[in-house]
Amino acid sequence: MADVDPLEQDKISPYRKKKPPRPLQHLLEQEEDDGFADTHVETPDFLDFMRPGIQHRVYQDLRRGVIEPEATLDLHGMRVRDARKALAGFLSQSLRARRRCVRIIHGKGRGSSSQQPVLKQKVNQWLPQRQEVLAYCAAPRWDGGTGVVYVLLSRKWAEV
Repeated sequence: MADVDPLEQDKISPYRKKKPPRPLQHLLEQEEDDGFADTHVETPDFLDFMRPGIQHRVYQDLRRGVIEPEATLDLHGMRVRDARKALAGFLSQSLRARRRCVRIIHGKGRGSSSQQPVLKQKVNQWLPQRQEVLAYCAAPRWDGGTGVVYVLLSRKWAEV
């Protein structure tokens, strides 16, 4: 092989146009399954939401802590994607168990690098999107204050 001369090529490699990047479909479908969409909602310090038709007295009882939470979900230290899945599963489980009121601990956001409450903002965005959530508000000071949300659930949407 020492006396072999390589052949010269006058051809160039064909130009291939690169395909534009597209998100994976299974990731998009996975995020849509939980019923949450990310919206840009300004987050106040004191969270409160009430659907039309909810009696004022019932909402006041929720704010005062008269309606006892039957279950608790702690989102402390979770990433947004994990918190989203945990919240969706927790709400579904609470509906199956026919719970009326639940407590969600999202924290006050003092440990985040931007000093903004990321999970609090996301919880404020996600909860109104679920039709089974009738109302929610910040818990009384003795039960976590603005770092905790009491959620009033409708039993109408309970899965049998």
